[in-house]
Amino acid sequence: MLDREGFRPNVGIILLNAQNEVWWGKRVREHSWQFPQGGIKYGETPEQAMYRELEEEIGLRQEHVKIVGRTRDWLRYEVPDHFIKREIRGHYRGQKQIWFLLRMVARDNDVNLRLTDHPEFDAWRWHEYWVPLDVVIEFKRDVYQRALQELSRFLTWPAGGAHTHERRHTARYLRQPHAPRASAAEPDCVAEPQLALAPVKE
Repeated sequence: MLDREGFRPNVGIILLNAQNEVWWGKRVREHSWQFPQGGIKYGETPEQAMYRELEEEIGLRQEHVKIVGRTRDWLRYEVPDHFIKREIRGHYRGQKQIWFLLRMVARDNDVNLRLTDHPEFDAWRWHEYWVPLDVVIEFKRDVYQRALQELSRFLTWPAGGAHTHERRHTARYLRQPHAPRASAAEPDCVAEPQLALAPVKE
């Protein structure tokens, strides 16, 4: 589903814990990390799509989270032509996203990366709020920065500020990783290469 300008409606999810650290997921069989995101289906509102993607990608339901805020408007990024499937070049330009900031009110072990037969992630960790943008594919960096900046107004930082309190980088891995598959970041449009981030130490 594309709009008249060739952008596919999409939602992005920034999930917080009590320390304002963000949920940072490792894509299946790749050394690349990102926030959950996914397309809005015909007839869905952005909020409905967000809850569906939240459950499909990380196994959390509506009762596991609290909405803290969302972006005021769509944030758009264009995908370079050489990443777009040949048959839709000239029609598809990229994504327009509504980003949601959520507070997790469940336990860490409520996260379930294997809820579906085609998981998006095989590991996850809590990361400081200002994620390193140099590990996000270049054409998405501006949207990540704008989403984090806009949504940061909803946060109250612990004593010591956003950059000085102790960080936890504990990774949770799937016990039985699934077989490799093509990247599904934008399954109807593009298979995106992802820049690598050094593997997390357990």
